[in-house]
Amino acid sequence: MLQAIEAQHGNPAGRSEALMLSESKANPKKRGAAVVKALKKQYPDARTALNFTNPLQLLVATILSAQCTDVRVNIVTKDLFTKYKTAADYAGAPQEVLQEEIRTTGFYRNKAKNIRAATARIISDFGGKVPETMEELLSLPGVARKTANVVLGSMFGKNEGVCVDTHVTRLANRLKLTRHKTNASDKIEKDLMELIPRAQWTLFSHLLIWHGRRVCTARKPNCPGCTINKLCPSALKV
Repeated sequence: MLQAIEAQHGNPAGRSEALMLSESKANPKKRGAAVVKALKKQYPDARTALNFTNPLQLLVATILSAQCTDVRVNIVTKDLFTKYKTAADYAGAPQEVLQEEIRTTGFYRNKAKNIRAATARIISDFGGKVPETMEELLSLPGVARKTANVVLGSMFGKNEGVCVDTHVTRLANRLKLTRHKTNASDKIEKDLMELIPRAQWTLFSHLLIWHGRRVCTARKPNCPGCTINKLCPSALKV
């Protein structure tokens, strides 16, 4: 009876759930696939929490999101996007004015400098349009792989990498999908890209971020209420 039920639900070998979980837990690639499957069911609408309607808005919002919550960024960009419509608007804004308008996002002097420099480069090198390749985006001042991955994945539907933020770093470590800790985002990204199918790179980032905000929090993860606790080597140990 058990085998018949398992076969009906897509278990061709008729293996027990415990055995499949054991195999997934021991194999990082299988564990990654199982995590994606489970979290997709829990968060079917997972996407970036930043508000935007075009590539320029997403680029600016992502730059502002460094060391800042998406909620705060969305508050700031509500007025910012009404005032600044084009790359030329940002590039021509006085440094002192722009930095005051984004002050509450933190590191506002450097962010304002990067936004102005990036949009000036967009005008001079890309005809005023946000570029659509990793190489071109990385040529913009203040744009690293995290920002480029967000723009490419969430705006252009291109899976060029995995966006690694604090949530992704924390969950990837707890799930033992990487051996690299903080301040090693490039190495963590490489590990995850080897484990997760390319078509799911952007989605995987969103899923971990949503789960990290809601369940697997930094200080007090809700392991008993976690839908992937059976797949997590760190469950009930944090």
